[in-house]
Amino acid sequence: MAKSAKTPKTAAPEAAPPKKTRAKTVAEVAPEVAVNAESYSRFTEFDIYLFKSGKHYNLYEKLGSHVVTHQGVVGTYFAVWAPNAGYVSVIGNFNGWSKSSHALTARWDGSGIWEIFVPNIGRGEVYKYFIHSNVGGQQLEKADPFALWCEQAPKTASVVWDNWYEWKDTNWMKERRQHNALNAPYSVYEVHLASWLRDPSEPTRFLNFREIADKLVPYVQEMNFTHVEFMPIMEAPYPPSWGYQITGYFSCASRMGTPQDLMYLIDQLHEAGVGVLMDWVPSHFPGDAHGLFNFDGTHLYEHADPRKGYHPDWKSYIFNYGRNEVRSFLISNALFWLDRYHVDGLRVDAVASMLYLDYSRKHGEWIPNEFGGRENLEAVSLFRELNETIYKQFPDVQTIAEESTAFPGVSRPNYLGGLGFGMKWMMGWMNDTLKYFQRDPMYRRWHQDQLSFSLVYAFSENFMLPLSHDEVVYGKGSLIGKMPGDEWQRFANLRLLFTYMFTHPGTKLLFMGGEFGQVREWNFEQSLDWHLLASPTHKGVQNCFKQLNTLLRNEPALHDYNFSPEGFEWIDVSDRDNCVLSYSRKGVNPADQLVVLLNMTPTPRHNYRVGVPSAGEWVEVFNSDTPAFFGSGLGNTGPIATEPTAWQGRKQSVLLTLPPLGGIVLKNTKLT
Repeated sequence: MAKSAKTPKTAAPEAAPPKKTRAKTVAEVAPEVAVNAESYSRFTEFDIYLFKSGKHYNLYEKLGSHVVTHQGVVGTYFAVWAPNAGYVSVIGNFNGWSKSSHALTARWDGSGIWEIFVPNIGRGEVYKYFIHSNVGGQQLEKADPFALWCEQAPKTASVVWDNWYEWKDTNWMKERRQHNALNAPYSVYEVHLASWLRDPSEPTRFLNFREIADKLVPYVQEMNFTHVEFMPIMEAPYPPSWGYQITGYFSCASRMGTPQDLMYLIDQLHEAGVGVLMDWVPSHFPGDAHGLFNFDGTHLYEHADPRKGYHPDWKSYIFNYGRNEVRSFLISNALFWLDRYHVDGLRVDAVASMLYLDYSRKHGEWIPNEFGGRENLEAVSLFRELNETIYKQFPDVQTIAEESTAFPGVSRPNYLGGLGFGMKWMMGWMNDTLKYFQRDPMYRRWHQDQLSFSLVYAFSENFMLPLSHDEVVYGKGSLIGKMPGDEWQRFANLRLLFTYMFTHPGTKLLFMGGEFGQVREWNFEQSLDWHLLASPTHKGVQNCFKQLNTLLRNEPALHDYNFSPEGFEWIDVSDRDNCVLSYSRKGVNPADQLVVLLNMTPTPRHNYRVGVPSAGEWVEVFNSDTPAFFGSGLGNTGPIATEPTAWQGRKQSVLLTLPPLGGIVLKNTKLT
């Protein structure tokens, strides 16, 4: 995952700290508040036990700000973890940002949690925590790590809010197990919401969540995607990070609307029968002065040793995965989005950077684990606990790892020694496939193994085939820009790439714009170039992709065995002279079997004989070269009767026409 980093800010100078170095009691500061603070708490002793042991998975119900009624008075309860603070107060508009008027009380149990009940304030109040650290007397103003909403950047305060929403997706939630099953059709549309579509009358203004819902939901439904995946939509004040430098882990991006606005978008997608995945970033966080970094004047959330706590690539800070309270924070955050926002799955970002202590580090810049190895055992333990907890509480969702190495068992259960993810991105497939398709077809015959190699390891994990945002930025060009040849050949190549992708085992993911052949490299500050759909070339690619999504849904052979070798068989992987690949996809029902042929050159192949698994009449159910896709229209019309001519190890065969730079899919409609 590529991302920009923000230079950490320096906290602005503050007034002189309180003269007393010990923690002030609430009674010393505001006696009228003390009674409420001491008589109201959301924590039980068991909560504290779970928190200290790293087993509290619903911290968002305890820490943060919560509007409550206490002793007949409506107010807000604040609770924050700051064990190395000598003094903590809540500051905001309601008290003129006074650091001394509303001091929190440190709990007696050594948990490091400070709390207070402030009467007569509620939803919409802007606040921060003022922290006077016991370490060096630092004075800090921090946003609430558990805030449910935030001010819009460049402002950095938290906002008292709630997650109440009247959901209308009851039917989806009852049925989503079948939509998220490992043998279900699974085609994901990866979206950066701020640049998918902008206001045509004001191109610099991005749409809010509700405005996006009106456009995105019908489009995704029309295109027959089964799921959308949102690039991070948590509060991230630096737009060039694309949302991957998060300061508000429990807050949606305030510049795009309220939590309820985001819930509306998700609700609308669910009502349209579309699942929602969300990018989740437990790998690092930025050093903004109001964020998690140096939270109470110490390395509270991040690892203290920079060899484990600082990420050189992204110039950001790495969570201390061995600290129990941090583990509770991270697992609680993952569950929060599944619970409060009805999200159907999490795509976990930069897993490889967490698994390896030497990730992107030179010799001497990292610390081996206790056994002398390079694996981050604390991160391994976290992933196992995270996935076990998620699937226990939400058995009908999926967790998906963006993991680019050969780390074993990423998508295998804990009891088999795996990390417990539901799926893993197949980065090797992506790299090999794009390298192959970028080659001039004249030379592809010598590189056919770049396509066939993925089947050597395709079933070692539950793989998702990703053509993600990372492949269309930073000078890499767009997908259509990678394709060789003249205009017709480039679009034919792109349709052929998509045909190969959809008939290859595994689930699918495509970044926005690829489905209609976006020419310009992705720019997060601009809308996609929707005007291109006025061109028959771009409209043709879009029609092709829509039809592939339909084929995936309608043909069980393309998803019954998403991750199992029972669902795939090569027919001929060695026809390098013609540059043709042929294979079959199988479903649970033998009658669902498909035959796929891919012609990787612009030369049509007439009377091409291929062995088929059964006698009868085979029909072309998909052809990437049809005129509706801006193709030449070459193909096979009507049923194709088999001949008892043994070929390629099969008793029956057929003669076919293979379109130039085209892929066809056949199905036996009359088994004999």
